[in-house]
Amino acid sequence: MAERARKRPCGPGEHGQRVEWRKWKQQKKEEKKKWKDLKMTKKLERQRAQEEQAKRQQEEEAATQREDQGRHYTLSVALPGSILDNAQSPELRTYLAGQIARACAIFCVDEIVVFDEEGQDAKTVEGEFRGVGKKGQACVQLARILQYLECPQYLRKAFFPKHQDLQFAGLLNPLDSPHHMRQDEESEFREGVVVDRPTRPGQGSFVNCGMKKEVKIDKNLEPGLRVTVRLDQKQLPESKTYRGKVVSSQDPRTKAGLYWGYTVRLASCLSAVFAEAPFQDGYDLTIGTSERGSDVASAQLPNFRG
Repeated sequence: MAERARKRPCGPGEHGQRVEWRKWKQQKKEEKKKWKDLKMTKKLERQRAQEEQAKRQQEEEAATQREDQGRHYTLSVALPGSILDNAQSPELRTYLAGQIARACAIFCVDEIVVFDEEGQDAKTVEGEFRGVGKKGQACVQLARILQYLECPQYLRKAFFPKHQDLQFAGLLNPLDSPHHMRQDEESEFREGVVVDRPTRPGQGSFVNCGMKKEVKIDKNLEPGLRVTVRLDQKQLPESKTYRGKVVSSQDPRTKAGLYWGYTVRLASCLSAVFAEAPFQDGYDLTIGTSERGSDVASAQLPNFRG
């Protein structure tokens, strides 16, 4: 009788306690799983924060290195506009100007000064090219072709309307300077033109930098102005525009050590080349070349101050 009593099924109370114990065990199991998931999430967050911090440190170090790699000196070249008068045809005049632009780009010239050999001490030289052989107009044509070749190709339509001086400029090979970028090429700096697009006050203008999207800058500027834009390092892929800031055209050279093209200046005479220098203290060192000059090997130059 005692053995049969032990084999009887459990009563309602005992069976209910067993069910509650199973629920409690299942609940503890789920809580343990949630705790493990939370612990793993916190671990991943800490790991992600460490990676972001390391990335920021690398970016800061890279920025510091770029600052150190900057070039703070400039190189200028002055030449007479009458050099084009030696060409025998309009095509050769354009080709000669293209060769000058290419040589200056190869040697990283920052400023080209075109002066008039026969000009008086005037502040500016104005005029239009009216044919080969017209005195004083070769300076204007040379300066215009040099500016045309320096400008990135995607900006030329905005700054250079159809002109007789540029009749054969399309036949010249591109300079392929660092600031002449393709559409998908990534770079910290880009040249652009402010587009005529309505914006809200204080929201900044839009700039065409030759990319698939326009760049929204931090300032409101007049449309048609050429600007140098420094793109933000972090861009939102889903955004309709890129983000950037307007910087000085000298920043690519002084902060990143990049050659960023040259500027063209017209001088009415040789003395105006030095009197109207854009630098506060003028030029540190001036070297003149002549076929009757002394040998460069015998010249003594001061120490470089770059």
